[in-house]
Amino acid sequence: MVEARITVNGKETPISPAAPHITALDFLRERGLTGTKEGCAEGECGACSVLVARPGVNKPTDWVAVNACLVPAASLDGQEIITSEGLATGGGPGKPPTLHPVQEEMAVRGGSQCGYCTPGFICSMAAEYYRPDRCAHADSDVDSDSDSDDSTDAEHGPNGFDLHALSGNLCRCTGYRPIRDAAFAVGTPVDEDPLAQRREQSPPAPVATEYAQDGGVFLRRDTLAETLQVLRERPDAVVVAGSTDWGVEVNIRSRRADCVVAIDRLPELRELRVESDHIEIGAALTLTEIERRLDGDVPLLAELFPQFASRLIRNGATLGGNLGTGSPIGDSPPALLALEASVVLADADGEREVPLADYFTGYRQSVRRPGELIRAVRIPLPLSPVVAFHKIAKRRFDDISSVAVAFALDIEDGIVRTARIGLGGVAATPIRALATEAALEGKPWAAETVEAAAQVLRSQGTPMNDHRASAEYRSAMLGQSLLKLYAQTTEAVSS
Repeated sequence: MVEARITVNGKETPISPAAPHITALDFLRERGLTGTKEGCAEGECGACSVLVARPGVNKPTDWVAVNACLVPAASLDGQEIITSEGLATGGGPGKPPTLHPVQEEMAVRGGSQCGYCTPGFICSMAAEYYRPDRCAHADSDVDSDSDSDDSTDAEHGPNGFDLHALSGNLCRCTGYRPIRDAAFAVGTPVDEDPLAQRREQSPPAPVATEYAQDGGVFLRRDTLAETLQVLRERPDAVVVAGSTDWGVEVNIRSRRADCVVAIDRLPELRELRVESDHIEIGAALTLTEIERRLDGDVPLLAELFPQFASRLIRNGATLGGNLGTGSPIGDSPPALLALEASVVLADADGEREVPLADYFTGYRQSVRRPGELIRAVRIPLPLSPVVAFHKIAKRRFDDISSVAVAFALDIEDGIVRTARIGLGGVAATPIRALATEAALEGKPWAAETVEAAAQVLRSQGTPMNDHRASAEYRSAMLGQSLLKLYAQTTEAVSS
């Protein structure tokens, strides 16, 4: 095996002697790149944000911001990253470097006080700055000396900057207005910008990795078949893609694994295909990649994605990982249950397809066998036309659900023909609200029907009391979500 290396700010750097569990954050800081900070160690503050060159959607390469505190350094073997220190250009003995446009705007707009969070904000902002399909609104004039707001809404600037790109970055002292002003003031990359030019070439190809140190090993194989053989031989191995769940276990709970197997770059798990009767989504595609490739073609998922954690997390998180953890409060299972999705499970002997409604068997338990992994998620076509995803949480973004409810209904001539409702946060597993579905199907989409069905929905599941919400509140929110759906859709359905 070739020595494991990461290209950091244009310079190849060996990963050794870092242990396989060491995060990219610690790896960078140990090498003097201290702009990358640790704030929360669980992907909620963004102080650790760095840029990674990944396969692009509209260009060969996208600069993607990720949480360095969650990603094992070994998982970046053969890849290319940029830290906040690598954004400025030029400089040398007696000559200061030229600030990157994002850094410049943050400076002149007063976007930093203590500065602890600033490098992370700048990396996340730079990822949006280089987003290929970002463009200024027609007839807009971005004037860095003006306090006027020419944006079409509070979360999108006249320069096309989507403020949701910063939803995973927190600041405790500066205040968000100057940071927002800086984001809405950045222009378009100039032709000679080296990071803009870099988008025109392909990102580094995935490399096979076998990195052993301190009694642990991190493995990445070239193919799915090779990976499944490893899992047959090492059924105790921890499988990671974006590491947004395992990274928290490592940091907060000091979990360690003798063997970690990465599947995030396996080509067989990174396909998205639209067939005549279903859509197949590879289990290792990130949520951001799925969102941009589908481009709204699955409206229920389009509602889900902006409410799933933050952009930083979605840049690493996968559907396979969200389902693989078996968590009852994962955001994707309710939506996929409402879509009547199934999972394709693969092991060294072959594949099988399991309806998602039959996949979960208990708290963080499933029908997945040792040595088996999720290869893809399949969503049947055609899709139901009336959909909604309601997430009840303490914060609008970047929070864990108290309750999540997904609806997919077919309503024809005022009659509910089919109803599929997925629930999260109200039982030991994500569940279908079967009794509520039965209370709706075949009946008029009318206030009397909905109110009666809402009463049924309030009794679904076995909600519990915890620090996020009481059982009574969860039950109330279930019923209220159906009433909200009716209020939102009555006019559209009747028209």
